[in-house]
Amino acid sequence: MNIQHVNQKKYQNEMPRTDEGWWESVLAEEQQYSNPRPQAATKPAPYEEKILSSAPTQPADWDLIKQLYAEDRIIEMQATGHNRGGLLVEHDGLAGFVPFSHLVDLVGKVNEADRDPCLEAYVGKTLCVKVIECAPEDGRVVFSERAALTQPGKRNELFHSLQAGMQVTGKVTNITDFGVFIDLGGVEGLIHISELSWGRVSHPNQIVNLGDEIQVQVLEISIERSRVALSLKRLTPNPWEHAASNFAVGNIMPAVITSVLSYGAFAQLEAGVEGLIHASEIPLQGNQSLRDTLSEGQKVQVRVLQVDPSHQRLGFSMRLNHE
Repeated sequence: MNIQHVNQKKYQNEMPRTDEGWWESVLAEEQQYSNPRPQAATKPAPYEEKILSSAPTQPADWDLIKQLYAEDRIIEMQATGHNRGGLLVEHDGLAGFVPFSHLVDLVGKVNEADRDPCLEAYVGKTLCVKVIECAPEDGRVVFSERAALTQPGKRNELFHSLQAGMQVTGKVTNITDFGVFIDLGGVEGLIHISELSWGRVSHPNQIVNLGDEIQVQVLEISIERSRVALSLKRLTPNPWEHAASNFAVGNIMPAVITSVLSYGAFAQLEAGVEGLIHASEIPLQGNQSLRDTLSEGQKVQVRVLQVDPSHQRLGFSMRLNHE
């Protein structure tokens, strides 16, 4: 992992605070396949349901689990079962959960239809893993096979070197609907979808690919949860800060169509921000539909109709002569 400090005065991008709901989305992909065990005394919150399926069948040795986590030690665990979110693992009185996204041979290589049989093939096998989350208050232990690829103690070393505002280089290890996971060399961080681009992002795979090595900015660190919040967009100037002057009403600018909908089309400026061209502002010939006229990737000229920097919105017209 390469680290360098970001000149924050240059970009003047205020570091955001990430709320608890943001952190909960880290495990959202696994949680959607929830199948909690029936012994739960009370109905869990939706984001907890998935992890309850990894709860030990006997009282956990939290002192040992905390020690394994603190020492960043590699241990062996046997896969004893699975649900669509990942594997249940046990060994010598320890029990926990390995999320699908932390299985080295599966993430990014298995489609949805093949997930169950691939996980079933793990049952009975022994895996080398590390504890990546230890939450006694929630009765939750999360293990990672991918984290075990790094030497013991590497996570602690990285956490001591990471600081908010740093620029780091990492590898894309998983892409989900809500964001992108980045391996920083022993610690995994998350770029939430809202931190990928200053413009609109329909899905993170529009921005990055699995296996890409990219530079990101550290936003926030939670050592106790082994989580790091990252940003890609904050390495570039925020185009909305000067939108009123750069995209002044009446300006005619080059743009690229990014999506065509029933009510209009979105177009991206060279600056990397998008605006909406309402259907009424798109000249059509005869019985042509919007999709007959426009397609994704098409280069067009647009006239700026509306600028709303506070809500990061632009309105365009393809009627360039004020028709």
